[in-house]
Amino acid sequence: MINFAEAGICNFIFHRISNDADLCFVSDAEHILNSSLDTETIKKIFLKPFVTNATTYEFTHNISLPLNPLYNFCTAIFNKKDFVAASKDIFQHLQNVSKHPNIKDGDVFIVHYDGVAFNDALYHAIGIYKVENKESFIETASFGKAANMLQFKEGIGARKLDKACLILCTEEPYTIFTIDTGSSEADYWQNEFIKTKLKNDGINSTSQFLQLTKTFLTDQLPQDFNISKADQIDLLNRSVDYFKSNESFDKQTFEQTVFHHENIITSFRNFDEKYRGDHEVAFTDNFDISAQAVKKQARIFKSVLKLDKNFHIYIHGNRDLIEQGTDEKGRKFYKLYFEEEN
Repeated sequence: MINFAEAGICNFIFHRISNDADLCFVSDAEHILNSSLDTETIKKIFLKPFVTNATTYEFTHNISLPLNPLYNFCTAIFNKKDFVAASKDIFQHLQNVSKHPNIKDGDVFIVHYDGVAFNDALYHAIGIYKVENKESFIETASFGKAANMLQFKEGIGARKLDKACLILCTEEPYTIFTIDTGSSEADYWQNEFIKTKLKNDGINSTSQFLQLTKTFLTDQLPQDFNISKADQIDLLNRSVDYFKSNESFDKQTFEQTVFHHENIITSFRNFDEKYRGDHEVAFTDNFDISAQAVKKQARIFKSVLKLDKNFHIYIHGNRDLIEQGTDEKGRKFYKLYFEEEN
C-alpha cells in the first residue's frame, strides 16, 4: 500500500476557510520549507494516516468526468501548471460546496508530493487536508540562565485528520484515498467536493469478495445445509488462508480449494450472483490480491466456537483434530486432539 519513506514535497500552501468571508484567508504564495525536519513533520502528519487505508476510490461525475472540478484542478497540478492558482481553484471549489450549517471552519493545506510509493511504484500525489479541530500542547522555552517559559497553545499534530484526500497520479483513473471523520449531515467532502466512486481494482475486489464470502458462510450456508459451527469456522479459516497464501485470485480455484463439494459451490455461486446485484458491486473473477485489504478484512472472520456460557474455543486450523458428538445423556461434546499444552 502507501509508503512515504522516499517521498518529497514539491509544493506546499495553506488557506483558511470559513462561512464568514471576513475570516477566510487565501495565500498568494507557496510556503517555503526551511529544513528536512519541516518536510518529515509534514509527511508524518499528512501522509502517515493513509498507510493503513485499505479502500481506493476514483473521480466520477454524473455526466462526464471532465466536468468534475477537482479532477481538473489536480490534473493541472500534475501537468505542472501554476500550483498557487490551482490551489486557489481547489479552495474556491471547497468553499462553494461548504454550504451546510454543520460544516465547520478549518485550515486547508494542499501539498504536491513526489516519490509516494504505491504497489511497488513511485507516483506524484496531491494531498488536500481540512483541519477542523486542533490539539492543545505546551511549548517550553528558556533564555540563557533565565527562568523557563511555558506557553499553552493549540496546533496541528499527529492526531487523526478530520478530512483529507490523497490523489495519486497513477495511470487514469487516478487512485484516491480519503479520510472523513465528519457527521453524516455534512458528507459534502467525499460526495460533493471530491466526487468519488469505488475503484475497480485488486484492493476493493479483495475486500468485497472476502465480505461476500463471510456473509455466505455465516448467513446463507447454515440455511442451505446442516453444518456444524466447527465446519463453518473451518471454511472461514480456509477462505482467509487462500487470500493470505496467494498473490492473485482465481474464483474457480478458490471455490475448489475452500468448498470442495459441488453442492456447496453451486450454493455459493447462486449467492454470489444475488449478492452482487443487491449490493451493486462489480469485480472480476480474477484479480491481484491486496495483502493490506486481507489484513483488514481478516479481523471480521471470527474463528471462535462459543459453547453455552462456559467455553470459547479458538479454531485456527486442521478441522480433523476436532470431533463432535453426543453422549448417552444427550449432552453435546467436542473432542480435541493435540500434541502439547502451552
